[in-house]
Amino acid sequence: MNVVKNVFLFYFKSNLLVRILLGLVLGAVVGIIFENSLNMVAFFKPFGDLFIRLLKMIVQPVIIFTIVVGTSSIAPSKLGKVGIKVLLLYTLTSIFAIIIGLGLGNLLDPGAGLDLAGVGSAAAKELNAPSLIPTLLAIVPTNPFEAFAKGEVLPTIFFSIFFGIAIAFTRDSADKRIKESAETIYRFFEGAAEAMFKVVGWVMQYAPIGVFALIFVVFSAQGAEAFGPLAKVTGTVYLGFVVQAFTIYLLLLTMSKLNFFRFMNKIKSPAITAFVTRSSGGTLPISMDVAQNSLGISRGVYGFSLPLGATINMDGTTIYLGVCTMFIASAVGYPLTFEQQIPVILTAVLGSIGTAAVPGAGAIMLLMVLDTVGLKVEAGSAVAAAYAIILGIDALLDMGRTSINVVGDLVVTTITAKSEGEMEMDVWNK
Repeated sequence: MNVVKNVFLFYFKSNLLVRILLGLVLGAVVGIIFENSLNMVAFFKPFGDLFIRLLKMIVQPVIIFTIVVGTSSIAPSKLGKVGIKVLLLYTLTSIFAIIIGLGLGNLLDPGAGLDLAGVGSAAAKELNAPSLIPTLLAIVPTNPFEAFAKGEVLPTIFFSIFFGIAIAFTRDSADKRIKESAETIYRFFEGAAEAMFKVVGWVMQYAPIGVFALIFVVFSAQGAEAFGPLAKVTGTVYLGFVVQAFTIYLLLLTMSKLNFFRFMNKIKSPAITAFVTRSSGGTLPISMDVAQNSLGISRGVYGFSLPLGATINMDGTTIYLGVCTMFIASAVGYPLTFEQQIPVILTAVLGSIGTAAVPGAGAIMLLMVLDTVGLKVEAGSAVAAAYAIILGIDALLDMGRTSINVVGDLVVTTITAKSEGEMEMDVWNK
């Protein structure tokens, strides 16, 4: 009995990142050892299927609660010129990021050589691309509750954004009764979002076991050849981060007459902290300190821009989503056409509004994106097997994308402060 207790204590007290990586490695090794073993696959498969069901269980609640909280937390009366400029720049950098992610995914095709079509059941049955207009119209739900129940991601995001904006305006009302009622609704959604983060944490405790089982199935079918695409998708994602920094950020800072390399040297502390902690929210105090004492930005700008960025600006995450979606589509034998990639852009940009600034949130968001293009992550499917590969290395990808998320927040904050005369150039020039 004590042995079982000690095993459980060791499991839950050890680092989750280490456990997931260990699950990936052991699943690959054991899968290679028992290559093409149908009995072993039949034994481990239910453990992987359970993990997929747990993940799908939390997607819709996470979308609804986090996006409503994210949009309703921005007070319209405080938005002003600075706020609008910050929002536009965050949206612009996110759009460029997802285009970079999809572009590299198309160009380098990291899923090439990994044929998962025979690993599970049919990969996807909804990949017949509709024309652009119906795709855009379908974002607006005729019945939001039906969209919630059916797990339709884009309509759910759309309604959640509108509802969150409505709460923001009513929270800002001059009428005391309306203001108090709206505050109550906001607190409910804020509490529900926190509860969902707790549920996500519990689900992720099962992740090492689920990843082991799913990866075992992949490597039992593919053998050691699966390692190549695994390394390629990691390299492609990190290349995307480099491209975002040395093209988009460099260009924006240069247009603002600010030296890119001076900027990168000044913000290395929050960038490294974000890489290690994998949390934009946890890095926020360091980002604020650097904004004030190293970049010379006024509190009025960074006090609004940086907390907002930790909530809605996810450049690194959107690059990851673009590359990983193309990887999974290629791996299961359903490469996406240009029209099929449009919903990826919409979901990545709109969904980033509610992405939690905590470790691993991008993996949940990837489920949303896959769903919008018909790549359903169903238990036992080839898509689930491909998703498991990404999940196995997600912690490694998460470090880079979180760092880029934080750098992006500081880029937008710096450019906004400079353009509004809210930046002490003496501090910047030190």
